[in-house]
Amino acid sequence: MRISVIGGGYVGLVSAACFAEMGHKVNIVEVDPEKVEKINSGISPIYEKGLDNLLSAYAGHSLSATACYDDISDSDLSFICVGSPSQKNGSTDLSMIESACISLGKALQDLEGYHVVVVKSTVPPGTTESVVMPVVLEHSGLHNLKLGFAMNPEFLREGLAVQDFLKPNRIVIGSSDSNAGDIVEAAYHGLNAPIIRTGIQEAEMIKYASNAFLATKISFSNEVGNICKRLGIDVYEVMNGVGMDPRISPHFLNAGAGFGGSCFPKDLLSLIRLAEMVGESPSLLKSVIKINDYQPRRIIELLENRIGNLEGKRIAILGLAFKNDTDDIRESRSIVVISELERRGAEVSAYDPVANSAMKKIFPKLVTKECASDALRGADACLVMTEWPEFANLDKQFDLMKSRVIIEGRKILKCKGVEGICW
Repeated sequence: MRISVIGGGYVGLVSAACFAEMGHKVNIVEVDPEKVEKINSGISPIYEKGLDNLLSAYAGHSLSATACYDDISDSDLSFICVGSPSQKNGSTDLSMIESACISLGKALQDLEGYHVVVVKSTVPPGTTESVVMPVVLEHSGLHNLKLGFAMNPEFLREGLAVQDFLKPNRIVIGSSDSNAGDIVEAAYHGLNAPIIRTGIQEAEMIKYASNAFLATKISFSNEVGNICKRLGIDVYEVMNGVGMDPRISPHFLNAGAGFGGSCFPKDLLSLIRLAEMVGESPSLLKSVIKINDYQPRRIIELLENRIGNLEGKRIAILGLAFKNDTDDIRESRSIVVISELERRGAEVSAYDPVANSAMKKIFPKLVTKECASDALRGADACLVMTEWPEFANLDKQFDLMKSRVIIEGRKILKCKGVEGICW
């Protein structure tokens, strides 16, 4: 099939590369010329396991990138994968979605066959039918007989996105009609996964409900972990037992510094705002956010209990990305911790295998190091914020510190004398 992907960001780039791997001819429309050049050179502009290999294999052959929409009308489907960030009030900013739909509609004016517009961006229920469909139809001058519409949410974990796309646990397709849904389903032919066919709004809500539930499991584990901490109980042993119940499962029960990333925080806020707009007060979801917002500050409290006033103290931070195997720092718990440390007059020395430069864009004066040992040297304490596998083997490197005070926000270390935020 001929597939167009609107947006060469995280979701768009992974989706495009994986569709090419599946044998489709894929064209990415991306407004950033630097990204376009990198993609066409077979170089990934983001750090994601396995993505470089796919781009180098297919760029210039079945995968290409461009800044214009000229070839959209030659494709069978176009996947909208642009950003949908939160606004200050928590609602979703749909400006990039609307802009993409205007350009998409204009590019489809000379459409000869049948084309399906697929929304893969995370959008509030009702967006595809109230924004995407009317905007594309208006600017294309076409009617529903030539255009189909569908919602196909992504469930990609950063660091494992290529694996999740090619070996999904389910594929959700909400469509305006059966023909549009059939064409989207055909694009995934060959993948061994259940296909769930729904209405468009149901597909939009599946994405929000999934992320909200996973975030709830994390905050639940952190709240239990905070209680366990006071009682001297190992919350990881507790959650190991809890997770063996098949009704619960062990996934997302790791207590720690809380969740971050590009999805959970903004999607929860969007769902809360949407609920409030229709007259509901989602108290559980609000509590999930409240617990998560405060959780990284607990590590600061532990730190002060161990070394006293933080002014002038040198604190090593290991891990800046919101999770391992990615350079994404969006909503990283390290941002909250570094901000608080700087506010209290501490000196921060940080290291992350791939996210140093990204974090310096937020904290230009942040001192970053090229290895864990350099970050630890002379530090009064160390906070481990990301579960990078290389950190698991650290031990003697902590002897480089002025005092061996080590507090984990993620349970990764194997050495002795470590205190955890929840254990």
